[in-house]
Amino acid sequence: MESAKSRIVTKASSAPPLTNPGELIDSVETFIFDCDGVIWKGDKLIDGVPETLDLLREKGKRLVFVTNNSTKSRKQYGKKFETLGLSVSEEEIFASSFAAAAYLKSIDFPKDKKVYVVGEDGILKELELAGIQYLGGPADGDKKIELKPGYMMEQDKDVGAVVVGFDRYFNYHKIQYATLCIRENPGCLFIATNRDAVTHLTDAQEWAGGGSMVGAILGSTKREPLVVGKPSTFMMDYLANEFKIQKSQICMVGDRLDTDILFGQNGGCKTLLVLSGVTTLSMLQDPKNSIQPDFYANKISDFLSIKATAV
Repeated sequence: MESAKSRIVTKASSAPPLTNPGELIDSVETFIFDCDGVIWKGDKLIDGVPETLDLLREKGKRLVFVTNNSTKSRKQYGKKFETLGLSVSEEEIFASSFAAAAYLKSIDFPKDKKVYVVGEDGILKELELAGIQYLGGPADGDKKIELKPGYMMEQDKDVGAVVVGFDRYFNYHKIQYATLCIRENPGCLFIATNRDAVTHLTDAQEWAGGGSMVGAILGSTKREPLVVGKPSTFMMDYLANEFKIQKSQICMVGDRLDTDILFGQNGGCKTLLVLSGVTTLSMLQDPKNSIQPDFYANKISDFLSIKATAV
């Protein structure tokens, strides 16, 4: 009897499908979109995206694009949008690479300190724009360690933060160098751009995400990182402040429950899950899943149904 009762409760609390997109559009001023799995998969645009963005802009909505992928800077993401035929300005893009640099600026990271980067070019470019010294990154991608008797790696004592993001050139040298900085440099910060388990490097399958690199450093340091990307509230607070928007006037649209939807909920926004990326309907409705969006839709082009009904 007990299990039947709990099944009924779960079903009742499961998110409803988006049946009235016009109502949702009218209820908010700003839409924040995740990119991978919502706008594109790998380098392939998801069907109906250009028309949907045009519709929302026509209705006077502010559009913001937030991605946990730190491999590109805002400028580089601007180029990707352009390549896909989408008109999006740099100011509308917030990548976790930018969030890492913005966080360090917000805490007045000392000018004489450096950042050791486990990650790719996007983080380096954003740190450079913020006027923050750095080392590591892709330059350490081909460094190998010869474990000879008596060999000891030495780290730069001026490293005051280690920033870890997705890194296709991750290696043992980077793990050891980051570990030494975090464990031995007094007050050294451990910052993660995100902890995503998987990412869409191609549209053919899921690939191990930035969380795997963060997990390696966490494993060796036994230190929890400060996460600046989704679902951390840092980016949401920064966005709300930057654009002077009330969080209740925002709808977060994403394909992941544990990052996108949680990000929106942590920030007090409305949330819409799309099933065009990581999360399937069965995952959403699984009794073990405790994260429920306000609504779910197949993809963002479901918004276009309001045009069809208007005609």
